[in-house]
Amino acid sequence: MTEEVTPTTLREIKLRFLCQDDIDTVKRLCREWFPIEYPDSWYRDITSNKKFFSLAATCKGIIMGMIVAEVKSRTKIHKEDGDILASGFPVDTQVAYILSLGVVKDFRNRGIGLTLA
Repeated sequence: MTEEVTPTTLREIKLRFLCQDDIDTVKRLCREWFPIEYPDSWYRDITSNKKFFSLAATCKGIIMGMIVAEVKSRTKIHKEDGDILASGFPVDTQVAYILSLGVVKDFRNRGIGLTLA
């Protein structure tokens, strides 16, 4: 896979939302990247539930990296998290928690993760 798809610049990377057609690929990548086993419901949720913001970084249609964030109202976050926000943010501010961020090993240190975040 990685020999056939080799982005030389970030301009070759396209961002798109994850969709349910990506579930098998995302499962495989998460098993490679993270020391946690996510339930099947998590994969369905991140590809269909609007409370998640899930992006894929692709090159020639192949997922090179992804980010999953949960979007919450400031009123629904933990107090200690709220304490780090500037006091000037209104109460109805939306906050994003990054839940997962990963890049295929052969393509790390090329700015893909930074672009996703």
